[in-house]
Amino acid sequence: MLAQLIALDWGTTSLRAYKLAANGQVLEQRSLSLGIMQLPKTPRIIKGQACTDGFELAFDEACGDWLDAQPDLPVIACGMVGSAQGWREAAYRDTPANVANLGNSLQTVRSLRGVDVHIVPGVIQRSPLPNVMRGEETQVLGVLHTLQGEAGNDLLIGLPGSHSKWVEVADGCIVHFDTFMTGEIFAVLSEHSILGRTQQKGASFDGQAFDRGVQVALSVDGEIGPLSTLFSARSLGLIGDLSATAQADYLSGLLIGHELSALATAQRRRRNSVHLPSIILIGNAQLCARYSRALDACGFARVLLAEQATERGLWQLALAAGLITPNPSR
Repeated sequence: MLAQLIALDWGTTSLRAYKLAANGQVLEQRSLSLGIMQLPKTPRIIKGQACTDGFELAFDEACGDWLDAQPDLPVIACGMVGSAQGWREAAYRDTPANVANLGNSLQTVRSLRGVDVHIVPGVIQRSPLPNVMRGEETQVLGVLHTLQGEAGNDLLIGLPGSHSKWVEVADGCIVHFDTFMTGEIFAVLSEHSILGRTQQKGASFDGQAFDRGVQVALSVDGEIGPLSTLFSARSLGLIGDLSATAQADYLSGLLIGHELSALATAQRRRRNSVHLPSIILIGNAQLCARYSRALDACGFARVLLAEQATERGLWQLALAAGLITPNPSR
């Protein structure tokens, strides 16, 4: 089966490349540690030219052999590759942003191979505390396309990660989103604070410790906020009530619990209802499993997990941009 499209999810630390056939079927995929902050530096000859540009080198490493076999394959990319620090900046689109229309605003950069790389714009929410996303908008489109007839309903889409996003969608548009730096704060506290000094890596996920952390965040003690409760990850260890191997999962539950408690409060206020919306999660399966566990504890009754959202979103944007056709003839 011939490929029809190369789709790139190019973030800060990683580059995921997909070779897609008709209807977005994944023929092959690769994941490389070649994000925009970790670009290669060793010069290489590309199409007879000496190259030192990190973006060109990463692009060639990710899919050069695919293009050798099929030089006319169109290429589309989302993520931080379109940021001010990326290969070519793709201007943000303002909320409310119709994600299906983002394919009409692609930015193009010509590679040394003579192939145009079409970059998806991000989305900006202008407010006293502005919010931005790059890459997540494409995943949201992938989810909406899967839902099809239900795409007009109010949705809350969660994208757990270093900077977790919670995206409100109505009638196919991103209307509001919140960002929580939960994953990055966990990494910083574990690696660069006193909380990490007594942590030891456990053999497996400690669900009991994680649940305990979530419950502390949801308790009366948690109302004072994470800046106070975080110290319990150390103090419980000092009195022998939390083992060294349980501390990391306890801290994870504590931070995620505070995130979701704040999210639940905000959702009830915005919707003027005690009822919480259904959730669709996109992301790493293990991390989504943690969030599903905590969401249930926070009162979010219906949680679904989306698959292949990035690939599906990039395929739909390529269709909208005319890079591929619905029924390719070749």
